[in-house]
Amino acid sequence: MVDSIPSLTRLIAELAKFPGIGRKTATRLAFYLLRQPPGEAEALAGAILDLKARVRFCSTCFHITEHDPCALCTDPGRDDSLLCVVEEPQDLIAVERSRSFRGRYHVLHGALSPLDGVGPENLHITELLTRLKDGRVREVLVATNFSVEGEATALYLAQLIRPLGVRVTRLAYGIPLGSDLEYVDEATVHRAVEGRRDL
Repeated sequence: MVDSIPSLTRLIAELAKFPGIGRKTATRLAFYLLRQPPGEAEALAGAILDLKARVRFCSTCFHITEHDPCALCTDPGRDDSLLCVVEEPQDLIAVERSRSFRGRYHVLHGALSPLDGVGPENLHITELLTRLKDGRVREVLVATNFSVEGEATALYLAQLIRPLGVRVTRLAYGIPLGSDLEYVDEATVHRAVEGRRDL
């Protein structure tokens, strides 16, 4: 029955592309939007278009921002000698929420996964090594996820960074194995940062 209404079918198909949203949830969301006043739909569409037009990646740390460099990279109150490496912007947000890290960040935008065709050249590893060359960074906290890919990425980074004379640490294992940082509560992330160890 829904298939006979092309605009509704198209919206459901687009919503179903979101991670964790199946056809059933996409249909529920589409009907919710259908019941809203036109202004609500226009506000949502405007927010999406504004996001796509204004948000970009910081040229220094590769976090999301509307101004380059981002606020984290230009904050004079942060410790330039500490650098936290995360897989995704959501992970950076999780660490920031814990209020346990006051250094700088570097976002890789993924993790090594040869089976999925993701190698070092697909991540911001070259840019990370460039940031370490000026000698200001004394410690790199590798905060990749505790998955097979995250662990492989952490070990790979440690092998590249240690010869530069920079201390490499890893989050403590207070975070459950197989978890993504963005879904872990602030207190657990805080304990993991505080209990970091040499890698």
